[in-house]
Amino acid sequence: MTTRTVYILDDNPEFLESTRFWLNGFGFDVRTWGDPHAAVEALARRDRKETACLMLDVRMPQQSGLDVHDALIERGAQLPVIYMSGHADVPLAVRAMQKGAVTLLEKPFDDEALEAALESAFAAGAARPAGSGAAASGLPAEAPRSEAHARFAAREASLTPREREVLGFVVQGIYNKNIADRIGLSIKTVELYRARGMAKMQARSVAELTRMMVSKQV
Repeated sequence: MTTRTVYILDDNPEFLESTRFWLNGFGFDVRTWGDPHAAVEALARRDRKETACLMLDVRMPQQSGLDVHDALIERGAQLPVIYMSGHADVPLAVRAMQKGAVTLLEKPFDDEALEAALESAFAAGAARPAGSGAAASGLPAEAPRSEAHARFAAREASLTPREREVLGFVVQGIYNKNIADRIGLSIKTVELYRARGMAKMQARSVAELTRMMVSKQV
């Protein structure tokens, strides 16, 4: 069986240790860094034939995850990226997905969400040969993408016009009170439409909903 490597860059030592322990228990080869510059240098020298992905913290004091991602692209060291954040916000999620991220996980994430993200990341990396455009950016092959688009379209089609309108404001980062003011509804009614829409889209968080809306995949 091919060893699957998970690289993790995060400035929280306790998080690195606990995540390494969890992933080692599931048979992953785990390598961690707390320093973005050291991570970029090491990843630039890695064996591109290995099956690997990167779990990347978005907010770090020395250098943001988005900047690290840019540095990897500049060095030709792209690999599937799972962004992580304890303070996920909509603009951040949009920028992460535009860079070709597999997904964005909000901390603390549960085991099921992490497992699903890793499976998607490794599937993305294996979809095309090393160095090809889709694999380098973290995007899966066309067939899986088409299936994901179809699932997204089916869920989106189940939304009522009002649910779609409210979720559109949610993805822009607008609070319920402001949404209510804009469309002339009570806050409770907006909350109801938001909850129904999130349930139909099967989105567990605003970050996850934003990822779906930006990538048009579920």
